[in-house]
Amino acid sequence: MQCFQNGSEIEITGVAEFDLARTFECGQCFRWNADAGGAYVGVAMGRATRIRKDGGSFYLVGTLEDFEGIWRSYFDLDRDYKAIRCALCIDDYMMEAAKYGAGIRILRQDKWEALCSFILSQCNNIPRIKQIIEMLCRLYGEPVEFEGLTYYTFPSAEKLASQSAEDLMPLRCGYRAPYILEAARTVAGGLLDLEALSAGKAGDALTALKELNGIGDKVANCVILFGLHMLDTFPVDTWIRKAISENYGKSFDPSVFGAYAGLAQQYIFHYARNGKKAV
Repeated sequence: MQCFQNGSEIEITGVAEFDLARTFECGQCFRWNADAGGAYVGVAMGRATRIRKDGGSFYLVGTLEDFEGIWRSYFDLDRDYKAIRCALCIDDYMMEAAKYGAGIRILRQDKWEALCSFILSQCNNIPRIKQIIEMLCRLYGEPVEFEGLTYYTFPSAEKLASQSAEDLMPLRCGYRAPYILEAARTVAGGLLDLEALSAGKAGDALTALKELNGIGDKVANCVILFGLHMLDTFPVDTWIRKAISENYGKSFDPSVFGAYAGLAQQYIFHYARNGKKAV
């Protein structure tokens, strides 16, 4: 991979297995939106940017310092996803699912944002989740000017910890509001250290996250995979449960996918959700 400043953008070459639509629209993140030209604008890690692909290069608005300090890690650009995808093709079904999902990358998201977002995701569809999160950011995030428009950062746990359930009523997030407030107060108060969890074991993280009200196995495992970036974690929702039942049966153990079970999960999820049948 090489990158260099090209006007207001960073041109990035030599990156394989990065499909913008599949990465941003696979259900792992909620603050990236496509424009009419196929570029994506998003706010992450306190910054707003636009990323597009043209030919064999990606173009990211920002400076080389931004790229090295934030986006290189955020997009997980130093990981060889092609090699991982090939290694995950352990049978005919996974060959089809992995081929269909080629280009999905698992982002290195802010840990608190992932925790809060997946609490809000419960029993919700993606457009509604995005709407709630956008309103949350407008109410309690910090404004960021980008390309003549105002965007908002994701509010900190400390900011949300000082709010009440009544304050969150404009979000219309229903029963999830007290869960968000409890999580914010637990993180802000230091009782839940997300950085420490990310440096430990997935099983310990699962136990700690499930101590919060409103968090079960599915939400906790999503936070562990997408927020703590533990790539051996395999969240199970309705789509995954059905795909596993149809293709592997009750004896299935996700550890068969090894250290990258989470990426296998994304391939299966993307393939199943888009109506693909077992081979």
